[in-house]
Amino acid sequence: MSSQPARLLIVDDNTINSKLLSRLLAKQGYAISLAEGAQGLLERVRRDAVDLVLLDIDMPEISGLDGLRMLREVYSAIELPVIMVTAKDQSEDIVRALELGANDYLTKPIDFSVTLARIQTQLSLKRAEEALRESEERYALAARGANDGLWDWNLRADTLYLSRRWKAMLGYQENEIGEKPEEWFSRIHEVDRERVLGEIRAHQQGAAPLFESEHRMLHKDGSFRWMLSRGVAICDASGKPARMAGSQTDITEGKLSDPLTGLPNRLLLIDRLDRLIEHTRRHKQYLFAVLFIDLDDFKIINDSLGHVVGDQLLIAVTNRLQKCLRATDTVARIEKPVTMARLGGDEFAILLDDIQDPSDATRVAERILQQFASPFLSEREIFTSASIGIALSSSGYDAAQGLLRNAGTAANRAKSLGKGRYEMFDAEMRVTVMRRLQLETDLRRSIERGEFENFYQPIVFVDSGQVVGFEALLRWHHPTRGLVTPAEFVPVAEETGLICELGEWNLREACRQISIWNADAVSDSPLAVSVNLSAKQFLQPDLVDRIAGFLREFAIPPGILKLEITESTVMKNHATTAEMLIRMRSLGISISLDDFGTGYSSLSYLHRFPVDTLKIDRSFIIGLGKQGDSVEIVRTILSLANHLRLDVVAEGVETAEQLALLRELRCDYAQGYYFAKPLPAQHACALLGHAIHDA
Repeated sequence: MSSQPARLLIVDDNTINSKLLSRLLAKQGYAISLAEGAQGLLERVRRDAVDLVLLDIDMPEISGLDGLRMLREVYSAIELPVIMVTAKDQSEDIVRALELGANDYLTKPIDFSVTLARIQTQLSLKRAEEALRESEERYALAARGANDGLWDWNLRADTLYLSRRWKAMLGYQENEIGEKPEEWFSRIHEVDRERVLGEIRAHQQGAAPLFESEHRMLHKDGSFRWMLSRGVAICDASGKPARMAGSQTDITEGKLSDPLTGLPNRLLLIDRLDRLIEHTRRHKQYLFAVLFIDLDDFKIINDSLGHVVGDQLLIAVTNRLQKCLRATDTVARIEKPVTMARLGGDEFAILLDDIQDPSDATRVAERILQQFASPFLSEREIFTSASIGIALSSSGYDAAQGLLRNAGTAANRAKSLGKGRYEMFDAEMRVTVMRRLQLETDLRRSIERGEFENFYQPIVFVDSGQVVGFEALLRWHHPTRGLVTPAEFVPVAEETGLICELGEWNLREACRQISIWNADAVSDSPLAVSVNLSAKQFLQPDLVDRIAGFLREFAIPPGILKLEITESTVMKNHATTAEMLIRMRSLGISISLDDFGTGYSSLSYLHRFPVDTLKIDRSFIIGLGKQGDSVEIVRTILSLANHLRLDVVAEGVETAEQLALLRELRCDYAQGYYFAKPLPAQHACALLGHAIHDA
C-alpha cells in the first residue's frame, strides 16, 4: 500500500462534532475530509481516494443507512471500511447497518481512544485483506508490520496464532509464546478473565454481532496494560463457529490518562498505590506518602467565568504543580519518580515514593502552597488556593482506596480549618472518619426505627411577643448517643442522599401536627408552621404532587403551611424555580426565602419569584448592637421587603438588645433562643396565648 497517510472521510451534519474529531485524528497523522451530508457521497470517496468512512446514521435528507447502501453497491467492506456513528447503542439502526455491510460502529459521546483503536483496527484489517489477495507471504509481512496485534483462533484444533506485534505488546519475543489459547487467557487479569470469556461466548452464540472487550493483560515486566481486543467468528456449513480472528490494541495511554491535563488518572494512581502497598508488606521500613490537593472555591470560578476558563485554570495548575515538583529540593532527594495524577474535577494527587521522613511530605506541601500565592492565567489574574491532605503509608493499609480516602479526609479538614493549608491524616482523624461512617450507617436505619421527632421553635410578633407560628425542625433521638444535632447529621444526609427521605418525613409530620393543633383549637386563629426544604429535595420532580397529597391527607387549609427555601437553592435555576414556586402557591402554600442576605445575586431576581417572606440570616442579627454593618444590612433588607410587600422574620435573636433594635427598625417577626429553643410539640403548644418576652 501507499506510504501516504490514510485518508478518512467524516460524514456528519453536526459540524462542531466533525471538526473536533477531525482535529484529533489529524494529530494522529490521518488526512481528513469532511462532508455535512450523504449527498454526492460516492463522488467524494472517488475524488479524495478515501480509505475509511466515518458515517453518522441520523442525518437529514439522506440518512447514514441510505448512504451506506449506496457505498456498498460499489465498494465491498474490504475495499472501503465504513464505521457507523450513532447515539443509539445496540439499537435496530446498528443491527441494520451491520446487515448492510458496515464494518463497525461507534456510539456518542465518542471515546477518542476507542475511536482511534477502531479506525486503526479497520485500516489494519483492510491492509491485511489486500495483502492476502496478493499472496500469503504479503499477508504475513502485513501482520508483522501492523500497528495492532493480530490473533487467529482455530476453534476446531484449539490452536491460537498470535502475530509478532501481539507478543511484542506484552514484551515477548516471537518464540516466547506458544500456540495454545491459554497463552492469551492466562495473561488476562484475574478480575477481568471471566468477563472476557463470557464476551467471547456471547459472540460465538450469536448474542453479540462482534467480540469486543477492554481488559488488562499481564506484561512480561509484571505490570498490567489495558488492551482493546476485537474479533469476529466464522462459522462452518452447520452454523457452528469454527474460527475466530481479530486484533488487539494497546489503549493504556487513553485509558489511564486524564484527557484535559494529560496527567495519569485515578485508575493509574490506584494501580501504582496498590503495588507500593504490596511492596511495603515485604519491606516494613519503606515509606511513601500521598498528597491530596483540592482547589479552594474552584466551583465559584467555574460557574461565574465558565467551563472554558475553568479548564484553562486546571491546566495552569497542572503546569505549576509539575514545575514546583521538579524544582524542589524535596523531590530531588526522593530519587524515585514522583507520580502526579488528576482525580477528576478540581482534585489532584501527588505520590511521593520512597521518602525518608514525614517531613519530606510536609515540605512538598509547603512548596505547593507557596506556588499558589501568585495569580494564575495572567490575562485574568485568577487567584486560587489549595487545601492539601497528607496520608503516610506507615499507617498501614490493605488497599489504595483507603490511603487515598484518608488523604482526602485530611484535605477536607484543611479546608474546614480555613483553606490554603495542609493537614496530616492522624489517629484522631481516623476516629472521626469511623465515627462518621457509623453515623451514616445509623442514619440509614433511623427512619424505619422511628428515631426522629419534629421540634417546634416559635415565631413571634416583635411588638407584642405573641406566637404567630412555628418552624418545624428535625431532631434525631439516637438510641445510644442521645439527641444528635442537625449540624452533625444533616451534612451526612446531604452527602448520602438521605436528606430527601428525611425532608419528606419532616414535612409529613409537620402537616400531621398542624392537623392536630387545628382540631384541638389550641389557638384563636390557625397556626402557621414553616418547614425547610433542602436543595436536593426541591429538585425532586414529584415534590409538588407529594405536598398536595399531604395537604389532602391532613385537610390542611390554605395559608397554614409555609415552605422555607434557601437563597442559594432559588438561584441555581431561575426558570425551574419560578415554575415550582408558582405551583406551590397554587396549593395555598406560603413561600419563605431562608438565610436571606448570604447570597450574591438574589436582589436582581427577587421580584421574579412568588415569595411571601424573607428570613434575615442569623449572622446579621448576631451583629446587631456591635460595631459593623449589620444594622445597615438589616435596615436595607427591611426597606426592600416593605417595597415588595413581603413579610420579614429575623432569625437567631438571642438578646434583649437585638430585639430592641429590631423593634426600632420596625421588623414585624422574629425567632430565636431569646424567645424559646425548639421544643417538642406539646411544650411548644404551652407557649400559646401569652407573650413570651417582656414587651
